[in-house]
Amino acid sequence: KSHVPLYPHTGYDHGMTMAIAGTQTLNDAVHTGAPGSEDSTNRRIDDLRSLALDCLEDMKAEETIEIDLMGRTSLADTMIITSGRSQRHVGAIADRVLQEMKSKGLGTARVEGLPACDWVLIDAGDIILHIFRPEVRGFYNLEKMWGADRPRERLVG
Repeated sequence: KSHVPLYPHTGYDHGMTMAIAGTQTLNDAVHTGAPGSEDSTNRRIDDLRSLALDCLEDMKAEETIEIDLMGRTSLADTMIITSGRSQRHVGAIADRVLQEMKSKGLGTARVEGLPACDWVLIDAGDIILHIFRPEVRGFYNLEKMWGADRPRERLVG
């Protein structure tokens, strides 16, 4: 592990230690001008979103919500927030999502929080996934911060 700014392109740094799951994110295709970048990037984002939601359902994640961030921030287009029942469950959910991303060729993601597994953040570029233990989720209450007056916030499943 090493200290790496979470969002180096914005200069914003959480000041947290994080593990790097790989070196490329979904945003890299946009910045490098990959062939058909807009369509292929939108397809990859949809594929990643579906993969994450399918993994969460398969792993029996609880209280999963999706918040549309389009036009609200440049950090991501979608934020998915979910809960695991224990630290072990949170870690298993995160591992499954990361393994599926890799096996399906959907790139790699930045990951924070895996050693403790109270709150794991997976930043895959245009999609950010937060996996919490219920007590930690209640304390930080990201749904209220990011979705307070957002009519497109929706409960998944």
